[in-house]
Amino acid sequence: MRLEDAEPGKLRDRLSQRGLTLRTGRFTTCIRSSIEPLANEIINLYGQSELVESGYVDFNVELNPSSGLRRYYRPQVNFSFNGLQPFAPLPVDQCLPLMEWGLNWCVSTHFHQCLIIHAAVVEKYGKSLVLPGQPGSGKSTLCAALVTQGGFRLLSDELTLIDPDTGRILPNPRPVSLKNRSIDIVKEINPSGYFSSVVSDTIKGTVCLMAPPEGSYTQFRTCAEPGLVIFPTFDQSFTSFELEAVTKGRTFLELANQSFNYSILGETGFKAIGKHLDFAEGYNFRYDGNLEQAVAVIDEFMQ
Repeated sequence: MRLEDAEPGKLRDRLSQRGLTLRTGRFTTCIRSSIEPLANEIINLYGQSELVESGYVDFNVELNPSSGLRRYYRPQVNFSFNGLQPFAPLPVDQCLPLMEWGLNWCVSTHFHQCLIIHAAVVEKYGKSLVLPGQPGSGKSTLCAALVTQGGFRLLSDELTLIDPDTGRILPNPRPVSLKNRSIDIVKEINPSGYFSSVVSDTIKGTVCLMAPPEGSYTQFRTCAEPGLVIFPTFDQSFTSFELEAVTKGRTFLELANQSFNYSILGETGFKAIGKHLDFAEGYNFRYDGNLEQAVAVIDEFMQ
C-alpha cells in the first residue's frame, strides 16, 4: 500500500505512537514524531512511497520537541537515531529539513556497501548523469529541471550510491532539496508539483523540499549504467553554455574528494570509482541559468 492510499488520521496516530514505517528511497525507515505538522509534510512528500507493515527496518529515527522549559520558550526539535542524538537541536519549525538531513546522515555514515558521493544523480536512456557540485553551483536546480522538464528519472538529489562490483548507480529517490533562489525558480517550472513549507534561517539558508515526480519511488530497485559525470557551474554573467571535457584522472579525484566514505572503503572505494569511469565521461558544464536550454543540451548529449 502506498502512503497516499492510507487514512491520514491513522498515519498521524502511527507516527506519534509506534512510528510510521515507510520506504525512504531504497531504505526502510521507521519515523516517530509527536510534531503534527511533520506528519502532513511526510504524507505529501512521500505519498507515492510504500507503507511498510512488517519486516526489516534499516533506520529507526525520532523527531520530538526538547523537554523542559524549551517546550514553551523557543521550542526546539531533536533528531535521534537508535536513541542517539548526532545533531544539536534546531528550532521546531525546522523539523522537516532536519529529518531529511538526518536521513542523509544515516545513509552516509552506515551504508558502506556502496561508495557514496555527495552529488545529485538522474537517469535517461538507461544511463546515469552524476551532478557533483559545491553549494551555489546550481546542482539541485538543474537536477529538478531535468526530472520535471526533461523526463529524467530521479535517482537521488544528494547521495550518489556507486556499486563497487559493477560501477552502476543504485537509486535512492527522495524529495529534492531546494535552497534560496532556486525555490522560486523550480516552482515556476513545476507549477503542478508539491512543495513543502518554506523554512527560513536554517544553517543552509532558506530551504524547501519538492516531491519527486510520479513513479520515482517505485523504481528504486532499477539501477542505472554509467553515463556522464557533469560538474555544473551556474554563472549569471555568462550568456550561453559551455561543455568542456574533464580528464579521467581529474574526474576521479573530484569524485573521491566528494565522497563520504572513500577513506573508509579504501581499495573498494578506489575500484568503485574506477569501474564507474571505465564507462563514464566527465565534463564541466557552465550555464547562464536558462534551464530549458540546459536540459535540451544535456538531453542531446546523453543520447
